[in-house]
Amino acid sequence: MSFLTLTHIQKSFGSVQVVHDFNMSIEKGEFISFLGPSGCGKTTILRMVAGFETPSAGAITIAGKDQTRLKPNQRNIGMVFQAYALFPNMNVFDNVAFGLKIAGMAKADIEKRVTEMLKLIHLDHLADRYPYQMSGGQQQRVALARALAPKPQVLLLDEPLSALDAKIRVSLREEIRQIQRQLGITTIFVTHDQEEALSISDRIVVMHAGRADQIGTPFEIYNHPQTRFVASFVGTLNLIEAKVMDQASNTIMLGNQSVTLTKQVARAAGESITVALRPEAGSIAEGASGNLALHGTVTSSHFLGSVIRTRLDIGGQTLSFDMFNDPGQAPPALGEKITLKFNQQDLMLLAD
Repeated sequence: MSFLTLTHIQKSFGSVQVVHDFNMSIEKGEFISFLGPSGCGKTTILRMVAGFETPSAGAITIAGKDQTRLKPNQRNIGMVFQAYALFPNMNVFDNVAFGLKIAGMAKADIEKRVTEMLKLIHLDHLADRYPYQMSGGQQQRVALARALAPKPQVLLLDEPLSALDAKIRVSLREEIRQIQRQLGITTIFVTHDQEEALSISDRIVVMHAGRADQIGTPFEIYNHPQTRFVASFVGTLNLIEAKVMDQASNTIMLGNQSVTLTKQVARAAGESITVALRPEAGSIAEGASGNLALHGTVTSSHFLGSVIRTRLDIGGQTLSFDMFNDPGQAPPALGEKITLKFNQQDLMLLAD
């Protein structure tokens, strides 16, 4: 039985519906990321789980208990906000202890629990400091410890890393994931950063216009996107407009070249179809493997350090591909005619 379930969740603000019939089952100890652009409904769902918003329809259950109409303080949920939300007049120890004091825990037990939490986030040496005396990354770790101190059954993280610089974000997201695994706490993490979601999640919910376009593991979301939005939002992708030549043989016209697919083409001859190809899927190396080949002309080549990104013109359409930097091989030259090889299974047929 699933630990946290959201069943037919809807949310409207006046005449505007921001969440449409959302359904999901989350296992105990799972790390789920809600990924999507601003305004897609991901934070609204998080706030409904927390109790800050009430669903217009549907139900939320945790461990078999209906939470839909409970107040936030009745749900035993920990939440970490984007802006830290620490009390500026309290030191680190008192910030972490706040929820425990409200719950009426004995002083000795509070001291023991806060000490455990500060050791967990490696800030036990800063217990007497105030928020203004700490870096953004340190403040966010204190906010995490405060959320975890009362031993919540679910941890909610609302874009907790977006205010931090890139290097701190990477180290802190790995620390959050390590702590989550260590405690085994069920966690929902909201982000608009695809790299964050791909790197730390058990499963990802890609949100678009108030709906879950796709729910799957990072591997599934990246390698097997089910809709045009997921394919274009997660990672870099070539979207290529093609025309069906023969449905029976799954033959399409890609640019000015005929290509036969292994996948079933669900369109009649003469109809347009969108196929997608990741930039890293192809190769121009001599003797490269691949049962499909496209011939094109180099229109640009950008040296990005470890990777060289090149753009090809193929029958009037632009296609990008990436290759690792090889000090012994010069990047493709502007105007050079080259052949890009890849495998049939690398081409993805996209639904709208």
